[in-house]
Amino acid sequence: MNTSLLKKNALICGSTQGIGFAIAKELALLGANCILMARNENSLQGALADLDSTQGQRHSYLVADFSNNMHVKQTIVSYAKEHKVHILINNTGGPPAGKIADAVDADFVAALNLHLINNHNITTALLEGMKSEGYGRIINIVSTSVKVPLPNLGVSNTTRAAVAGWAKTLANEVAGFGITVNNVLPGATATVRLSSIIENKAKKTHTEFNIIEEEMLHEIPMRRFGQAEEIAAVAAFLATPAASYVTGQSICVDGGRTGSI
Repeated sequence: MNTSLLKKNALICGSTQGIGFAIAKELALLGANCILMARNENSLQGALADLDSTQGQRHSYLVADFSNNMHVKQTIVSYAKEHKVHILINNTGGPPAGKIADAVDADFVAALNLHLINNHNITTALLEGMKSEGYGRIINIVSTSVKVPLPNLGVSNTTRAAVAGWAKTLANEVAGFGITVNNVLPGATATVRLSSIIENKAKKTHTEFNIIEEEMLHEIPMRRFGQAEEIAAVAAFLATPAASYVTGQSICVDGGRTGSI
């Protein structure tokens, strides 16, 4: 099985912490040259120093604030003029928790800009380079809410479904060029976002943090939260030559929690 990513360039969005950083580390271990993309330059420099470079990899970073669509687009369009990227990891933090009936127009606009529009702009800027190389792996880190909507995540559920639909459509359009498009759907994963969701629910329900946590764990057949490295392992496989016939898929990595086949 060919899982080597030597001489492949991988752009990883939201890659200074959590799942994004774990994916960057895994891709580097497989030999990829990693380009980290996030808004905090100091954090980017720190993350870069932790990536494996024992196989001659050359890592770099791009500074961009994902809440500013135009800045993200200008940054990636400029980069794509001089560089080719073989692997793209679309990943950024999710929208705040809350009931969908309480959401206002601006909540949906902000979430769609953060996820769907940024994903689209970054991807389209890199597509021609992938086509010319005959190799492309576009991997979107989304959520299990694509399969089953999650309680109290109304705007997030809506946005993730839009990304999944966009990804499936794109997968069909670019398959003939040797480019695959897949979604990785993390379940409850031990990250800053999970802690934020638990804290939000605890505050709103006047319940202790550990009680909310136990309730969530009870819903997971494995009775534990996932680790960022476990999500990264699936994303990394999808980036390799070994996954060349896998496209248009949404793959849950959730300890068995999602109630659908």
